[in-house]
Amino acid sequence: MAKLPRYRQIADIIRTKIDTGECKVGEALPTEAELVEEFAASRVTVRQALKLLIENGELESVQGSGTYVKEKKVNYDIYQQSSFDEKWAHLNLATHSDVLTFEVMKPSLALADNLNITEQDRVYYVKRVRYIENNPITVEETWMPLALFPDLTYEVMRKSKYEYIEKQKGLVIDRSEQEIIPILPSIDIATLLGIDPNQPIIEKRTRSFLQDNTVFEYSINYFKTTDYKFTLISKRH
Repeated sequence: MAKLPRYRQIADIIRTKIDTGECKVGEALPTEAELVEEFAASRVTVRQALKLLIENGELESVQGSGTYVKEKKVNYDIYQQSSFDEKWAHLNLATHSDVLTFEVMKPSLALADNLNITEQDRVYYVKRVRYIENNPITVEETWMPLALFPDLTYEVMRKSKYEYIEKQKGLVIDRSEQEIIPILPSIDIATLLGIDPNQPIIEKRTRSFLQDNTVFEYSINYFKTTDYKFTLISKRH
């Protein structure tokens, strides 16, 4: 494989600094002259590296002020079964959840079918807003079988349900089936996400399974397209 041009090598180093938190979101990069000295490169080469990162939406240039690290969209890896906190851990940002609803209810016919339970069974219904710092990232509606988690609490759902399932219950989470749909949000969802109702969002419907094939959760997540991107890799056979 051919060696990468110097400007791309420099761009990759800056990317690594952003990913590790050495260069933080909202902070200015060193000046162009300082980068020239740091990388022992020409001013033209440094400018090419910055231009590449600006065009990719990783940096932004503010006239008369400098070049800044842009807030990064989380890459939602469809193939990795991970919690909300785990998806953001690499950015070292504080996360929290506001639980708006925590109640026990009878499932609808469709919900009972999705959870592989009967209409006579009971389920928890939990609605919460997930935050990065003070930014509402997603609204999540979750239904979980009462019989499977009789000791589930409001406090658990303020934190991580995956940690509760794996560490407190000793269960093994195996996989999920996910469906992604672009939609316009309801007034309620738009208000909770702090966006215009005319701004499209991503709706993700998920059935999650334990190792023994038990469905432990059915959920609907509403994501702002400004904060999330979904990347899929396909191979031709």
